[in-house]
Amino acid sequence: MIDIALILLRDELRTYITLSKHDNSVVVNIDNIALLEPTGHSSLSDSIIISLVNIEEESTLKNQSAVKRPFINNAVYQNPPVYLNLYVLFTSNYSGNNYSLALKRLSYIIQFVQSKNSFSIASSVSAESLIENNPDVLDLKFTLELYTLTFEQINHLWGSLGGRQVPFAMYKLRLVAISDHATIREVPLIEEIETSTVIKN
Repeated sequence: MIDIALILLRDELRTYITLSKHDNSVVVNIDNIALLEPTGHSSLSDSIIISLVNIEEESTLKNQSAVKRPFINNAVYQNPPVYLNLYVLFTSNYSGNNYSLALKRLSYIIQFVQSKNSFSIASSVSAESLIENNPDVLDLKFTLELYTLTFEQINHLWGSLGGRQVPFAMYKLRLVAISDHATIREVPLIEEIETSTVIKN
């Protein structure tokens, strides 16, 4: 489901820049920004790269019931889904004379999220192909919020990614539900309760 969320995000961003900003030359990919070559000559150059840099479990949704009732006559026990927040790094990789283009397209990314910060399969431009490969994505919904790093955090982030900083924005993508839908057990429902009363003198 993590991959589907990022694919949906990539397709929506590419469509926004192409149609709203009339910028048909933009390339948006999902890749590991740490693989960007120091020389700038790689498949990641001259493109917008979406990278996953951290995963966090949403603690407020951990204590959910493990019981589901999909049928009339029985109850199914399944572990509740794990709800995740994804920290997504958008990088605008253009150097040299194209540095101003990097800043321009970084602005496009921020405008894109400002104009539409809630995403779902129902409103996706690539919904049909995503549903075709995985019917579970029908319930996929998430929001994006800008996540501001301190200078110290930025230093640690780019140090772990290879040390070559490029124009970027980090967003917190909330929430992605991960579940295997594995049945723990299936039991009949309690339909009536029998009680007996004993009267003592």
